[in-house]
Amino acid sequence: MLTVSVALVLFAVSLLFVQFLKLQWIRRQFPPGPTPYPFFGNLLQMNFQIHHEFLKKMAKAHGDVFTLWLSNIPVIVLQGFQAVKEGLTAHAEEVAGRPTSVVFDLWTGGNGVMFSNGHLWKQQRRFGTVTMRKMGVGKKDQEYRLQEEAHQLVEYLQKTNGEPLDPTMHVVHAVANVICAVIFRHRFSIEDEHFQRLIKATDDIIAFGNSIFFFVRKIIICVYADATYDEENLSQTILDLFLAGVETTATTLRWALLYMVVYPDIQEKVQKELDTVLGRSHLICYEDRKKVPYTNAVIHEIQRYSNIILIALPRKSVKDTELLGFHIPKDTAILSNIDSVLSDPEKWETPHQFNPGHFLDEDGNFVNREAFLPFSIGHRVCMGELLARMELFIVFSTLLQAFRFILPEGVKEVNTKFVFGTTMKPAPHQLCAIPR
Repeated sequence: MLTVSVALVLFAVSLLFVQFLKLQWIRRQFPPGPTPYPFFGNLLQMNFQIHHEFLKKMAKAHGDVFTLWLSNIPVIVLQGFQAVKEGLTAHAEEVAGRPTSVVFDLWTGGNGVMFSNGHLWKQQRRFGTVTMRKMGVGKKDQEYRLQEEAHQLVEYLQKTNGEPLDPTMHVVHAVANVICAVIFRHRFSIEDEHFQRLIKATDDIIAFGNSIFFFVRKIIICVYADATYDEENLSQTILDLFLAGVETTATTLRWALLYMVVYPDIQEKVQKELDTVLGRSHLICYEDRKKVPYTNAVIHEIQRYSNIILIALPRKSVKDTELLGFHIPKDTAILSNIDSVLSDPEKWETPHQFNPGHFLDEDGNFVNREAFLPFSIGHRVCMGELLARMELFIVFSTLLQAFRFILPEGVKEVNTKFVFGTTMKPAPHQLCAIPR
């Protein structure tokens, strides 16, 4: 019996050793990285999660392009502005795929725009872009809708009479109604039962999908009855638009209000500029951003500093290609560490400080920064970028025009650490909106 046990142990050890050697041989065709082990790859070193701090540590050891192994699956990681920019644009078509998985296949069926591939993805993305344009995104009609939602939010905050409140639900309500106006040409009352289910579910990506799928489908059938696209793809594309548009913009606006409380001197400078240049009764429009460079800079810094999506959704090489001198085989997953771009010390003077000066020149004029990539880059860049930019500027400026945001009485400080999740949200908190 002992001999059999020893033989089994020796066989298992030999098998592990062979697998180890095989893995070391295969990894030679990929960029360098930490040593992977049989069955686990680098999962043990990663503590079974892809965390931006771990990626930073690996980049220091192996360079800005390195490979991690999730079990026996290689994943190429791009770290820092230069690697992300070149990696996603030098051969943009070759790295425009999306990795597939059982979870996403079960959830999306390979439909929609976020997790689809090939001709289907191009078709759905083109459809989404054209539809948003037809629905008025970037035009005056859309601006009126944004102004209306901003006005509704102001009316709600006025009713609080400066009492402490958590603005989350009403911010999400306003942002969700913008997407509804684009997609369905209809805004919903906050009392609407279906709409309440929709906005409450945005905190959980799985609950979000399950809660609104049939709701969305019901409306789509009415709105897109004459469309040439099948119902499954329409439903999934609209769901993707909600996930991408509502969650990200609402979370950014929540950080915006929190930062104004934490940095009252910056809030005061924004309000002084808005008052002086535009006036308190002026109806904010997107074109106004050119007249208020400091306010525009603050909004950009909010996006950079809050950094709500630390790691972009993975890409996939659709054919053998080359990334920054490394050969990348077809069907290899590629991760872009957006956190490493928005906090790249080679691109930002004070990367770990909230500093609107990052977007201002010596004369106080607004300047674009090439490392400002919160919407990603390349063929999979966020197709709702213009809508998000308009929304952030109009809603933020309108709120700062109408209120001074402060901490509730007796509260001396607020937690500014993010809650790790699909997006990096602020911890639960309350603030007071004092009418100006």
